[in-house]
Amino acid sequence: MTETKITLHKEVPKKKAIKLWRLYLRSGFHSLFLLVCWVVSFKGFLIWYHITEEQIQEEPILGDCKRFTPLYFTNWNYSFQTVFLFLSLTYDICEWLSLHEVPRAKKIAYWRDIVFTSLVLPYTLFVSLMFWSVYWIDRELVFPKVYDSIVPWWFNHCVHTNISIVVLIETLLQARRKPVNLKLELILTTFVNVGYAVVYYSIFFFANRWLYNVFGIMTWWQVCMYQLLIWASSYVFYYMQFPINRLIHGSEPEPEKTVIERVEKEPQLEKVPEPVEETVFEKKGNGIAKNFEIAAMQNNLDTMDAPFSSDNWSLKYRSLREKFENSRL
Repeated sequence: MTETKITLHKEVPKKKAIKLWRLYLRSGFHSLFLLVCWVVSFKGFLIWYHITEEQIQEEPILGDCKRFTPLYFTNWNYSFQTVFLFLSLTYDICEWLSLHEVPRAKKIAYWRDIVFTSLVLPYTLFVSLMFWSVYWIDRELVFPKVYDSIVPWWFNHCVHTNISIVVLIETLLQARRKPVNLKLELILTTFVNVGYAVVYYSIFFFANRWLYNVFGIMTWWQVCMYQLLIWASSYVFYYMQFPINRLIHGSEPEPEKTVIERVEKEPQLEKVPEPVEETVFEKKGNGIAKNFEIAAMQNNLDTMDAPFSSDNWSLKYRSLREKFENSRL
């Protein structure tokens, strides 16, 4: 047990060093990409603000971009990711200040994980996968070429490609082996699924415009099937993140206190002292002493299996001993 405790104490500095390096990486990663999010968001605002009436008259599709910018799901997803990175960096600062055990810091970590598992990861993978799949088939269905005149190429990659890099790095750095609150996470995912469907179907029925041109080339039954695919993909991405995370970070580690308690409860085998080598005379003396002890405890000497009982001198000794014991002296 003592050796186990010593081993555990030796592993503590190593675990602390690994934890410190992960904190360095997480802090740098969250700071960098949160800064990128703010820059991209500010650039997006400038793009939206500088769309002029002359441009809209030349390219009417730019008018839809001007009016419906807050309603594009890409922007919704980017907002989820910005909120997540802000919560993550705030908790990192709490860790640096040794305030991560404070109730407010725990709430920040709680909502950080909720936002990531229920909103950021499922919809980031959905946006990246769906956007680039349709883009490679026909970019006019999702990102018309006229957008290139107002949207820089790097901005397009920031909101459709780099978002997946954020999810990948976060998955590698932070273990999330199981849901924090399964019911709440599924409620948030369902709310966004249904809420956004209401938004873009409302745009179609009230403005007579599809927010995405890909819906315009479909029949209604194809639209329904595509809608079911969108909803199903979000739940598939949600559920598959946990086994992948366990594959990367391993199973749930046992708390250190529990390990020590379990080791203390286990029966410990006492070490048997190694036999000391005896000389020939000590062995004979011990054998004779044992014969006397056994003879005093048992009456039936013939069935006794004593040392040297098969030697001739031992038989003579036993017969002499019987005569002395039966004598009157």
